[in-house]
Amino acid sequence: MKLVIDTHTHTYASGHAYSTLIENAQLAKQNGLQMFCTTDHAESMPGAPHYWFFSNQRVLPRFLDGVAVIRGVESNILNVDGEVDIHPTTERNLDWAIASFHEPVFRPTDKETHTQALMNVIKGGRVDALGHLGNPHFDFDFERVLQCAKDHNVAIEINNTTLRGNSRMGSVKRCYELARLGKEIGVYFTTGSDAHFCHDVGNLSLVSELLDHVGADSDKVITHNCRQFLDFLVLRGRDPIDEYQSL
Repeated sequence: MKLVIDTHTHTYASGHAYSTLIENAQLAKQNGLQMFCTTDHAESMPGAPHYWFFSNQRVLPRFLDGVAVIRGVESNILNVDGEVDIHPTTERNLDWAIASFHEPVFRPTDKETHTQALMNVIKGGRVDALGHLGNPHFDFDFERVLQCAKDHNVAIEINNTTLRGNSRMGSVKRCYELARLGKEIGVYFTTGSDAHFCHDVGNLSLVSELLDHVGADSDKVITHNCRQFLDFLVLRGRDPIDEYQSL
């Protein structure tokens, strides 16, 4: 499947990534992207920046090297109540928010706790997508969470780094299961490299292969073209981005 947007990338501001935003944009262009989301880790993650970093994304240009830049964050799921570490003052300066489980922030517990946390995140309305759900350390009820995501128009991320099989071990089979069930339920999918070095920005080959394998409907893959992605942001209640109206 053709994918022109990478919705999950990191810069060195995350504390354990190694490239600048400009370097990420340069590689996004080289790798054929039309748009990418910059989504550094929110402040509860060790080494992550202060929330001012995300508030100040309003100064970022809308295009770098001819590639559209979406201002975002990868927030942390904090507890079973579904709270995430997006400071209230930053929300107006963000276009896109992911929520993910990370072991240093949320200690893995049991399937029902993880399920309730994810459903509460979705219902909380503060995030647009759930990140790298394949991690077996955070098992959850696939059907309940995916149905909840469909009901609230929250996208399910398919993560290229996870599919390499050397990160979040045991995730690959689960990602295929999630994608198959997600297709059946009718969720929206998004696609992220989870790049922590610029050369990986736009590397979505394994994601594309998975989506083709399960027969995902391109109309439900919001990164298939820019208009689908921008329409999804409006569906989520975000204001249209004037600079992108011609995309």
